[in-house]
Amino acid sequence: MTEAEAERRPIRRALLSVSDKSGIEPLARSLHAAGAELISTGGTAAALQAVGLSVHEVAALTGFPEMLDGRVKTLHPAVHGAILARRDNTADLAALDAQGIGMIDLVVVNLYPFEDTVAAKPDWASAIESIDVGGPAMIRAAAKNHAAVAVVTDPQDYPMLLEAVAAGGTSQALRSRLALEAFARVAAYDMAIATWMAARTGGTPRHRTFGGRLRQTLRYGENPHQRAAFYAAASAGPGLATAQKLQGKALSYNNIADADAALELIAEFAPADGPGCAIIKHANPCGVAKAEDQAEAYRRARDADPTSAFGGIVAFNTPLEPEAAQEIAAHFTEVVLAPGVTDEAATILSQKADLRLLSLPTLPDPVAAGTMVRQVSGGFLVQDRDAALLDPDTLKIVTARHPEPAELEDLLFAWRVAKHVKSNAIVLAKDGQTVGIGAGQMSRVDSTRIAARKAQDMAQTLGLEENPTKGAAVASDAFFPFPDGVLAAARVGVRCVIQPGGSKRDAEVIAAADEVGLAMVLTGRRHFRH
Repeated sequence: MTEAEAERRPIRRALLSVSDKSGIEPLARSLHAAGAELISTGGTAAALQAVGLSVHEVAALTGFPEMLDGRVKTLHPAVHGAILARRDNTADLAALDAQGIGMIDLVVVNLYPFEDTVAAKPDWASAIESIDVGGPAMIRAAAKNHAAVAVVTDPQDYPMLLEAVAAGGTSQALRSRLALEAFARVAAYDMAIATWMAARTGGTPRHRTFGGRLRQTLRYGENPHQRAAFYAAASAGPGLATAQKLQGKALSYNNIADADAALELIAEFAPADGPGCAIIKHANPCGVAKAEDQAEAYRRARDADPTSAFGGIVAFNTPLEPEAAQEIAAHFTEVVLAPGVTDEAATILSQKADLRLLSLPTLPDPVAAGTMVRQVSGGFLVQDRDAALLDPDTLKIVTARHPEPAELEDLLFAWRVAKHVKSNAIVLAKDGQTVGIGAGQMSRVDSTRIAARKAQDMAQTLGLEENPTKGAAVASDAFFPFPDGVLAAARVGVRCVIQPGGSKRDAEVIAAADEVGLAMVLTGRRHFRH
């Protein structure tokens, strides 16, 4: 331990002003028992006085009452001078002495819950009033002067502070650690406000920040030599950040990335439309299916590509049932997630000790607005979430042959899946089941060939007499630039195609489809996924 780490500064005066009052009473009692003078603001002061603690209100310290409905309470030299004065600077100390200001050694502040407030979608005025001003100012002041002042912004850090109080004061190492948390908290808070305002005003600010709360420190990132952590967004809606892990090993970086891909995909299929299942491997779906019951949906999704499904992520759109759990238990699976898990299903999967089982309160809304962020060299790419659902009434039939009702259903199914396949994406589907997926290829023709090969592998593995591509639908995430991709699909028995259109050679592609008797519909919207 260094000399700086061993040095401890006693806490003689502490300012407590908290929105979240959990744990504040025992902390205040410990500080009082250690001889610290307690200073507080209205609500916190009242709470501490109600349990018999002696508290000096900030208004008595500043000589001014709270103003403007509480907008102004702590913005005063008697507060900020007491926090910011450098203990080794004689001019600072003389200035405090001249004004009769005593030093503050500890600031415990947590902020108005802006993130929770805006999550409830309040009106503009209510959201504005939930923006904290004095709190961030005190936090920044204390964090800046962490050479002498400790600052705590989260009840989760109270135990560390209590240990320091019991040991006689705060060490430099502890104050530095708390200052880091403080600066990060204020940055995330300001980010939440700016993000909300950008969404409400439609603006693109010149500066952009991103923040969240640590949910889990991960063993490593994509590879063992990379550090990693999982953060929950400030106002996280339904998703992995709100999931409950019922059993299994800690989630890895890759588990979380793949589970998110599985969740985004399965959310496309409403529970009201029947049970659905998606199996993800390396961020791409290897099998997706719907059926009359959940266990059958799982079997069909797995049968679509049983080799790739080994060690995959399995997601359902309905609460996990015992029959499906029994099927899953017979195979190696990394993660299973669903909007709820029955007790019997959880008991069945508890036999697989390493399997991670996640239960979500509900599925994400597939059309909910949001922001996607991707880091690039020297900066970030920011875009709206691809939240578009296809309206069947907007489809444009461009071939002489129109799709039959069953074909149209398969086209729409394949299109939903293609939206979640890395581009170039080709999805072959039949009877509500993917039968071949080509993902992430530089050539759309190659993606088509891979999808067809996957279907052949499926037929061979399951001992099917007929190639599953016969009579199947094909979805392409972007237009076919040449007729070759469509003709490749026709050669393996595909009967209908859904694609965005928009190529300079659309007329050639449509003519080729007519020549081989395909039905083709255009969506007018592409779904690149990089």
